[in-house]
Amino acid sequence: MTTMALSIPIELKHKLETFPEINWSEVAKQAFMQKINDLEFLKHFKAESKMTNEEALKLGKELRKARRQIQGMMVWT
Repeated sequence: MTTMALSIPIELKHKLETFPEINWSEVAKQAFMQKINDLEFLKHFKAESKMTNEEALKLGKELRKARRQIQGMMVWT
């Protein structure tokens, strides 16, 4: 595994520090993996589609918005 350094605003650092029990490296890694999955999906979709780049990007945004709405409706126990 490799190491990556990120620059974040000091305000964000302070907020992260209020949750010391969270493994923020793992949270970042999962966010990177999700973004890569989204981009790979769009790339694959675009390769097999007659859609324009703009249409594909719009669809991607709509899918992410729908996913966030669905996740917001989930009840976590």
